[in-house]
Amino acid sequence: MNTSTLNKYAQLVVKTGVNIQKGQTLVINSPIECAPFARAITEVAYQTGAREVVMNWKDELSSQIRFLQAPEEIFDEFPDWQKEFYLSYVRQGAAFVSIAASDPELLKDVDPDRVVRVQKAGNTALKEYRERLMSNKNAWCIVSVPTTAWAKKVFPEAAEDQAVQQLWAAILKAVRVDTADPVAAWQEHSKALKKNMKRLNDRKIRVLHYKNSLGTDLQIELPDGHIWLGGPEYTAGGIEFVANMPTEEVFTLPKKTGVNGTVVSSKPLNYNGTVIDKFSLTFKEGRIVDCKADKGQEVLQKLVETDEGSHYLGEVALVPYDSPISNANILFYNTLFDENASCHLAIGKAYPICIEKGVAMNAGELAAAGVNDSIVHVDFMIGTADLNITGITAAGESVTVFANGNFSLG
Repeated sequence: MNTSTLNKYAQLVVKTGVNIQKGQTLVINSPIECAPFARAITEVAYQTGAREVVMNWKDELSSQIRFLQAPEEIFDEFPDWQKEFYLSYVRQGAAFVSIAASDPELLKDVDPDRVVRVQKAGNTALKEYRERLMSNKNAWCIVSVPTTAWAKKVFPEAAEDQAVQQLWAAILKAVRVDTADPVAAWQEHSKALKKNMKRLNDRKIRVLHYKNSLGTDLQIELPDGHIWLGGPEYTAGGIEFVANMPTEEVFTLPKKTGVNGTVVSSKPLNYNGTVIDKFSLTFKEGRIVDCKADKGQEVLQKLVETDEGSHYLGEVALVPYDSPISNANILFYNTLFDENASCHLAIGKAYPICIEKGVAMNAGELAAAGVNDSIVHVDFMIGTADLNITGITAAGESVTVFANGNFSLG
C-alpha cells in the first residue's frame, strides 16, 4: 500500500480512533506482518504529541510452533513480565491500538485444549487490563490491515498479490479511508448511529424476540437501566474515541438470566486460529444448555466451558443487513469486520458501560443488576436478510425493531 494511503489511515486511527492526547503514551499491539502500518501509526502519534509509542509485536507463526511443539505445562502459564507490561501502561492512562489480522485457520491442527488454556491463563492474568478497557477507563481502538495468509482465505481464487490488494480495498472502504475526508465521513456516520441509539433508548425495550428461517427463535430480556451505545465512546476523563474501526453496530447488554430459546449462527466464527461454522446455541434462563457445530464443535464446547460466565451472554448488538460491509458481500473470517455486517451476540463478559452507573459499580453490584462477568468476550454473528426482531417495551407495547434484516423502529 502506498505511503500516502497508509498515512491517511494512520491519521484516522490516531486522531479519531484513540484520539491521542498531548503527553499520552500509546501502546500498539501488532502482528509483525503489519509493521509498515504500525510504524505509520507511530509516526503520526508522535507528530500529534504522544509522549511515547510502545510496540508490542506478535508473531503468529512462532505461536503456531509453540502450540504444536512446546511441553504441556506451559499452556497454563502467563509470564509476570508480560502482565506487568500491560498493567503498568494501562494504569498510567495509556491508549491502546490493536491491529487484528491473522490467518483464520492457523491453529486448525492444534489441540483445542491448548488454545483454550492459553486464552484462559492470559485473560485471567490480564483481568484488570481488560476490565479497564471494557469500562472505558482508557481509550482503545481495534483496526486491521491485510496479511497474505488472511487475504488468501478471503479471496482463495486470486493470486497472493491480487488477494492482498482486494482485501486492502475492502478494508479501506469499510473504514471510510477511501473518502476525500475520512474524519468528516466518520462524523456523519456517528450521527446515524446515534439516531438509532436514541430510538432504542427512548423506547425502553425490555424484551427482544429474534426469529429467522435458519432456526433462530430467541428471547432476550434486557436489564433495568440498560443503555444502548454505538459509534464514539468516552473515557472517564471525557476523551472521545472509537473502539472499533469499522463499526456499524448499536449494542447493549442482556440480563444474565433472561435469555431463552435457540440462536443459529449466520457466519463462521474465527476463534483463536480455528474456524467454527454452522453452529447453534440453546439457552435456558440465560445459560447455554446445548451447543452444536458442523465445524469446530470441540473448540466451541471448550469456549462455552471456559468459566461460569462463558455459559452466558454479555452483548446484544444490532446491525442492519443493508449496511456497507454487509453489502460488500465478503466473508472476512475476521470478527472485527464480520460482526459489523451482521447482528451479533457475544458469549461472556458484558460491558459495564451499558448499564446506568455501571462503571462505578463493584462486582457484586454488577451481578445483582444482571450483568454477566467472564474472562472471555467472544462475538458471533446471527443476522440474516429475513431476521425479524420484535420488542416488548416497559409499558407492554409490542414494537417492530427489525423487519427483514433491517431497522424498522421509527
